[in-house]
Amino acid sequence: MDAATTDPIDLQARLRPRIQPRPRDEALYARAREEGLTELQARVLAGRLSGYQGELAPLVSPSLRHLAHPEKLADARRAAERIAQAVVDGEHIGILTDYDVDGITSHVVIRRTLVELFGVPEARLHSLIGHRIHDGYGISLPLVERTLALSPQPSLVITADCGSSDEPRIARLKAAGIEVVVSDHHALPQEGPPASAYAVVNPTRDDCDYPDPTIAGCMVAWLVMSLARRVLVEWGVLAPATPKLSPWLSYVALGTVADCVSLGGSVANRAVVTHGLTLINRMEAACWRAMAARLGADSVPFDAETLAFQMGPRINARSRLDDPYAALHYMLAADDATAARHLETLDQDNQSRKAIEAEMAEEAKALALPALVAEEPAIVVFLEDGHPGVQGIVASRLVQAFGRPALVLTPAAAPGMLTGSGRSIEGLHLRDALQRTFELAPEALPRFGGHRGAAGVGVPREHLAAFRTAFLRAVGEQLGDTELCPRIFTDGELAPHQLGLATLDELERLAPYGREFDAPLFQGEFLVEALRPVGADGSHLMLELSAGATSLKAIWFRALTPGEMPAFGVGATLHCAFKLNRNRWRGRESLQLMIEHASAHEF
Repeated sequence: MDAATTDPIDLQARLRPRIQPRPRDEALYARAREEGLTELQARVLAGRLSGYQGELAPLVSPSLRHLAHPEKLADARRAAERIAQAVVDGEHIGILTDYDVDGITSHVVIRRTLVELFGVPEARLHSLIGHRIHDGYGISLPLVERTLALSPQPSLVITADCGSSDEPRIARLKAAGIEVVVSDHHALPQEGPPASAYAVVNPTRDDCDYPDPTIAGCMVAWLVMSLARRVLVEWGVLAPATPKLSPWLSYVALGTVADCVSLGGSVANRAVVTHGLTLINRMEAACWRAMAARLGADSVPFDAETLAFQMGPRINARSRLDDPYAALHYMLAADDATAARHLETLDQDNQSRKAIEAEMAEEAKALALPALVAEEPAIVVFLEDGHPGVQGIVASRLVQAFGRPALVLTPAAAPGMLTGSGRSIEGLHLRDALQRTFELAPEALPRFGGHRGAAGVGVPREHLAAFRTAFLRAVGEQLGDTELCPRIFTDGELAPHQLGLATLDELERLAPYGREFDAPLFQGEFLVEALRPVGADGSHLMLELSAGATSLKAIWFRALTPGEMPAFGVGATLHCAFKLNRNRWRGRESLQLMIEHASAHEF
């Protein structure tokens, strides 16, 4: 059956989100209850950490004391000593990082450590951040050319959040007399770490003893620079009283949350995000104060969702559309006025990004229909006029709408090439699927990188069909007979007496929430007492709901298309999937439901 003959009602039914309770690890649930967690807390843990055998205390009560020593990272000592030597010898140093939030925060950690703790003059440092559209990801050829054109030329380049798959470009720098220390967290190619690098610090290395391979690039950079400080103290160059890098964990928290690495079974990630949020909420840096001023007094204290949905998108928006340096200048701003000026630029870019994204997402969803009709295991769409800066966001929208992995491609800067970003679903390791795609059709995938949940690709335009065929086969091999449809997993129902701030307090004691440790989501039935469209275009719904004698305020964002009227009215029974939200207004707090999905019909 082709798209032209598809029954639209049948397709619509297949794409209706399925709301269902999360599978629960009963053994973990029992263990959590035995260790003193409440029924609701145990329910949340057991729905997110299936098969987890480690201790619960480091996850439930995150602490920096659980962090492993940086010496456990393969090549970390060698990398740290090379950085220390460059500091001692007065070498010029290049800092080369990715352009996303993880890369920008890594850049800040390295630069502030070199300048403020190691005493390296600003004039001896070179910031090297690629342009997403013109240069592409990682140690790109244009970035190599810019590095070689610097005068004086750096003798050492430190990378962060990139470099693991860039052997040819690293070899070129080495041939020019520039040594490269790679710090990264992306999966290594099959041939292993780049041979031309002086050192490669990456927790995913087969010979690495670091216990957590899921840490973000900014955390790897923080560990390497922490070890470099230790080396300089050992050498007698720095006094033992030289401050440690703990304050920079504020940046590591932001990069960790924004890069969507695991906040589930990762003791390290949960610890740095928890500690970093404590530092951020002291509001000691201008970048945090400027964001708090923009979001309003009721936004403080920040939580992981503030970083994920407010700060992260603004910083990423700049690199998606233009030169990424405004984001770096914002993060490094020394005063509130400077931070506010750069934040205004980021905010304007974010608004532009949203408009571009909406248009691309609509086109991508239309192009995805044949794949849905054919029940293919993944979606691959090529947008001839699409903006490469928002591919990943559009891919995420496709995953949310259709419940299957998605890759969005657009024309690349290099003639004859396409560039693409992909997002995955639970049960599919996207980077592994791309490795298998490469094995099936190497000519169709000359460049790729990423991790379980997200990845980037470079595909020759002439080989797009071959790439698509190989990728669909690779995904199908991993997923097998898995049923693919949009799913909304909830933590079950709450009794009316649980619909209060005390329950939210109980849940917040398990924070931070994020990837692989989603914020609690519940389901239930409510009577609609009142409703009205709100927002500039009337696309959101403000509701008053009741459950027994309990009355509640609720907000449903993007519930309607502009100009559309709700399909239900006052008196309807609404079946909802919802989160509990702390609504702050002029210093007062109340509970508000955040509706994720709702229907006046049975689930």
